[in-house]
Amino acid sequence: MKPIVQISLDLTSIPEALETAAMALRAGVDWLEAGTPLIIAEGMNGVRELRRAFPKTPIVADLKTMDGGWLEAELMAKAGATQVVVMGQAHRETVELVVKAGHDFGIEVMGDNMVMPDPVEGAKLLEDAGCHYIIHHIGYDFRNVRHQRGESAPSPLDRLKDVVQAVQVPVQAVGGLSIQQAIETPQYGAPLVVIGAPLAIDAHSFQTAGGDVEKVLRQICDKVHAYGDVAVGQQRTRAADSFKR
Repeated sequence: MKPIVQISLDLTSIPEALETAAMALRAGVDWLEAGTPLIIAEGMNGVRELRRAFPKTPIVADLKTMDGGWLEAELMAKAGATQVVVMGQAHRETVELVVKAGHDFGIEVMGDNMVMPDPVEGAKLLEDAGCHYIIHHIGYDFRNVRHQRGESAPSPLDRLKDVVQAVQVPVQAVGGLSIQQAIETPQYGAPLVVIGAPLAIDAHSFQTAGGDVEKVLRQICDKVHAYGDVAVGQQRTRAADSFKR
């Protein structure tokens, strides 16, 4: 599949989210994400206003669903989301209900493996439950507090290739990546590149970061899109089989 650049709108007001989204789309971003802070602050209205302003753009609702799966997915779908996020640490039944709602309302499900005991096995479980994408995720608080203590924190790149090889669906790596690392994730076989805090959004103030963010996003988009097709799932398997022959 062709690589996709997604901006995580981890903001707390609709006007700033709309302004940042418009800037990101001018720069070449493919998907918008209604980040968790935006959904907490503005609820479904945040997703609804993004859909009204950008009627043809895919919108990920990062609700991080842990319970009430079918209802939360229904609400986000009716507000205009095209993808919703469910946490792999939720009960299996919750993940399956989000997937069922996805089928019922014509949206896709992204399964997040953050804090699952084994991220690779967790990714397999999410795929088996019907998720269309895997988010391989190291949490912000975990990384930030560790760094404040002078301790090291894992990077999603550490196990990214293992996760990619374990599943047949597209993978996204999230958590503490530099701009260059984010750009390079398609080289690991992960075609969904997410740009959020702290690259485009200030993670402490939940506002658009300072500097020429549009210029930076344009450079990121140009480099990511230049990869061309990234082998995913059966494409990757067929390529490997062909190489063996």
